[in-house]
Amino acid sequence: MQIFNNWNVVAKGWYIACPSHELLKGKVKSLEVCGQRIVIFRGEDGQVRAMDAYCPHLGTDLGIGQVDGNWIRCAFHHWAFDETGHCQNIPCQPEIPAKAKLQAYATEEKYGFIWIYPDASAPEKVADFDELKNKAIAIQYDRAFERSCHHHICMMNGIDAQHLKTIHHLDIKMELSLDRDESGTQMDFTMRGQFPQTTFRERLGQRFLGSTYEYSMRYAHGCIGLLTMMKNVRFFSPLQMIFAYTPITPGRTRIQPIYVTEKRRGIGGWLLSQFLLLCTRLAYYMLRDEDGEIYDNIRFNPKVLLGIDTPLVQYMDYVNKLEPSQWSLTKTDASVKHETFQRF
Repeated sequence: MQIFNNWNVVAKGWYIACPSHELLKGKVKSLEVCGQRIVIFRGEDGQVRAMDAYCPHLGTDLGIGQVDGNWIRCAFHHWAFDETGHCQNIPCQPEIPAKAKLQAYATEEKYGFIWIYPDASAPEKVADFDELKNKAIAIQYDRAFERSCHHHICMMNGIDAQHLKTIHHLDIKMELSLDRDESGTQMDFTMRGQFPQTTFRERLGQRFLGSTYEYSMRYAHGCIGLLTMMKNVRFFSPLQMIFAYTPITPGRTRIQPIYVTEKRRGIGGWLLSQFLLLCTRLAYYMLRDEDGEIYDNIRFNPKVLLGIDTPLVQYMDYVNKLEPSQWSLTKTDASVKHETFQRF
């Protein structure tokens, strides 16, 4: 099955539900993630649970129910479900039917957000930056925005060496190194090269940063991109940010930018961390505004690829080897959906 650029397939991976601060202890929230209605709630122990939103009894949205300890209780007939999705209490009778259960999902809180994995357990956690593993981090997140193309296409931007010159006017010849982890769910691209001196912008960059330039892009599950800029340059620390992608509807993708840096001690350390987060935001704004129009007006259908496009081909191969989740549409589902669109 082709997964790349396929709106009917949701690959197994971590997808953002909402910011952590929006779900206080004892609160419940119903929302849509990748086209699925999911209920999330924070129990008395402070942990977040997630499961399919509609009660298996008569289909009431559990999002209008109440948190009862570490259970969620339906507003209609007060059935209670635990974190595994199994019903634990029916007020009108002691016996609980075997089918009184819901699909539960793994959750993780990281980078200021609640993330959901489309299965009861996840084989790995939300992706990390190697440089920040086991370190306290400072984060800021920007307003999410949407693009009119599949998130797989949006994600290719970070490794499209050709567009650095045509869109961003950076005439840098990049050397590529590629590393794919054993699980096949994570792929690292590192691009490095020499600063040319043909424009004022390039000469200024070389003066302050050195003669070489390097950045890396880590892709996880085909839905998270971890970008590290300003690697191995002088007078500056690396800048790190995350792009979290979520398909909304066929033809629309939500992108959540998150800026990340190491949390440093003291007032001076706090000021440095805030400065680096600001620099990351400004660098991102410059790049986003230059090529945003491209990704809102694209119908991806490559027929002629060049040698310089090799990273894009490797990325497409990586995505097509990911595992579809249960949130994916079957051929029958896709056919019915297509007929519905045709009818209306």
